Amino acid sequence: MSLKAKRISITKSQCDEFNNNGFIIINNLLNSTEIEEYRSLYDRFLNGEIECKEMRSDLGKKDGQDITEIENVTQIMWPSVSVPELFKKPLHQRSLEISRQLLGEDAIFDFDMLIYKAPNGNTSTPWHQDAAYWPHMPDERAVSAWVALDQSTQDNGCMYFIPGSHRNGYRQHQFAETDGGSLECYVSENEAVFVELEPGSATFHHGLTAHHTPGNITSSHRRAFITNFRPAAMVKLEREMGFAHGLSGSVEDRKIRNDRFK
Repeated sequence: MSLKAKRISITKSQCDEFNNNGFIIINNLLNSTEIEEYRSLYDRFLNGEIECKEMRSDLGKKDGQDITEIENVTQIMWPSVSVPELFKKPLHQRSLEISRQLLGEDAIFDFDMLIYKAPNGNTSTPWHQDAAYWPHMPDERAVSAWVALDQSTQDNGCMYFIPGSHRNGYRQHQFAETDGGSLECYVSENEAVFVELEPGSATFHHGLTAHHTPGNITSSHRRAFITNFRPAAMVKLEREMGFAHGLSGSVEDRKIRNDRFK
C-alpha cells in the first residue's frame, strides 16, 4: 500500500458535532486505489491466507451452533499484529490524525479489528456502547474509526447511532442471547439515526455512544475495518491491568469484562 501521506484536517464544527452527538462522518478517508488494496488484504484474512488463530471469532454465534458452521458475524481482532506494516498505512495514520483532533494530542492507537457481515447473513449486532467491553477508565475519552470498505447501507449493516448518548454515562448492559460474547443495552430506537457510507468513508464515534448494525440481507459484502484510539495514559493503565482487547486470547480480558456482567 502507498505510504504517501494524505493530511486530513477536520473543522471546528466537526469537532463540535462530535462533542454534541458522539459521532461524525468523514468522507473519502481512503481513495479508490487504497480501498482495493485494503479489500485484498481483508480477504486474505477471511480466507485464512493470513493466519489469525484465536483472534478470530463469530461475534454473532447462536447458542448451540456448531463451531464448524459459517460465521454469522466474523470478528478478527488485532489484524495489525499479523500484519505490522498496517500501522504505517493510510487507514491507521489518518484515523490517528483525526482522533487526535477529536480527543487531544495525547491520543494514541489502542487496538484494531475487522468485522465482516457476509452476504445474506442477516445477523444484527445488538445495541451497545463500546466502553461496556472495556474496564472503566478515569479518563473516558476514546474514539473508534469505523471504515467502510464496501458501500454501507441499511440493508447490509450500516451504523446506527443514538445522538448524544455518550453524554449520559454507561448504560446497563447484559450478555446478548447469542454464544458469541456480544453485549447489549436498551435504547429507544425512535431516537436512532442511520449513517450510510460510500466505500472509503468512515464514522468516528465516542466509546460511550450507543450504536448497532443490522444484518446483511443483500448479496454484497459488508467489510468494516475498525481502529480505536484513547489517551496514552489510559492505554498504559489498561495494559497494567492485564487488559489488551483480546490480544493473544487474553483470559484476563474476559475475566475483567465477565466480572462486570455476572
